Amino acid sequence: MHRIAKKLTTWFAQHARPLPWRRTKDPYAIWISEIMLQQTQVKTVVPYFQRWMGALPTVAAFARARPPTVLKLWEGLGYYSRVRNAQAAARLIMREHSGRFPRDFASVLKLPGVGRYTAGAVCSIAFNQPVPVLDGNVIRVLSRVLGLSGNPRGKAVNTKLWSAAEQLVSLPGVEPAKLNQAVMELGALVCLPRQPNCADCPLRRDCFARREDRVAEFPATARRAPATRRHFIALVVRDKDRLLVRQRPAGVVNAGLWEFPNIEIPPRTKNPSALAAPFRIAPGGPFLRVRHSITRYRILLEACEATLSGPAAGEWKTVAEAGKLAFTSAHRKVLEAAGWRG
Repeated sequence: MHRIAKKLTTWFAQHARPLPWRRTKDPYAIWISEIMLQQTQVKTVVPYFQRWMGALPTVAAFARARPPTVLKLWEGLGYYSRVRNAQAAARLIMREHSGRFPRDFASVLKLPGVGRYTAGAVCSIAFNQPVPVLDGNVIRVLSRVLGLSGNPRGKAVNTKLWSAAEQLVSLPGVEPAKLNQAVMELGALVCLPRQPNCADCPLRRDCFARREDRVAEFPATARRAPATRRHFIALVVRDKDRLLVRQRPAGVVNAGLWEFPNIEIPPRTKNPSALAAPFRIAPGGPFLRVRHSITRYRILLEACEATLSGPAAGEWKTVAEAGKLAFTSAHRKVLEAAGWRG
């Protein structure tokens, strides 16, 4: 393990990407980066992180920010429960920790939306504490190097992985901040899920999977649930230079974000217009189709011009006014296309 740790940290010193959250030891900034990086690629997160830190540079600023401001900064990152939990955590820090980000692992773990991995990442990177981390990249590296077969999300294998990560980061002479980041970086850049670059891996002589020519077998992958297709129609209603939009209510997916009125079309529906009342879908078909995915759902959103035959919930906004609101990603594309058409 000592040899592995030394090779990792030496490699990291030479190959680490110059990411903006690596230029600071501010636990707040590191925490925000980790929340943003959940289920999101690094290249996507970088501009969001930079805008966020420019607008909300401290826990206090985040805690007192208005939810519409927060959602607008987050617009397009998806999984909006992350940012709602994060603001609840910021307010808890102000209330229970006098505005100072907690240093001990147990207190960080108690923050809303923070799990074992995120707490470990913040405590090790910001405070150099010997706390393990285990994300998808670390799982892949450790599974291959140590030859840990079986479902890494299953209790038995997962326990072994956490134990190995803890042993590695707790070795005498190891700098936890660099070690944990090194394992994550190796998984992100070299030990890839498909076609890993084993020739450039600093652990190639220590890796069980490479030695046995079984790299593709590690880590074992669970069978994915089949995808479910869903079909929606966004209804673009105009009143001169204004568009009818609405805000999603609390307690639903993407709560607080804005969208166009829309209807879901069940499979094999022959007449979608019958489901649209009090809207009338204009002839001519959709002017935009947006395909996107949310977890196991494969969604088609079609945008159609429409008129009103009765009262409907929503607010009338000009394109400029709507542009200042936080929309879901798919409906943001509808807004941009509707503005161009208008």
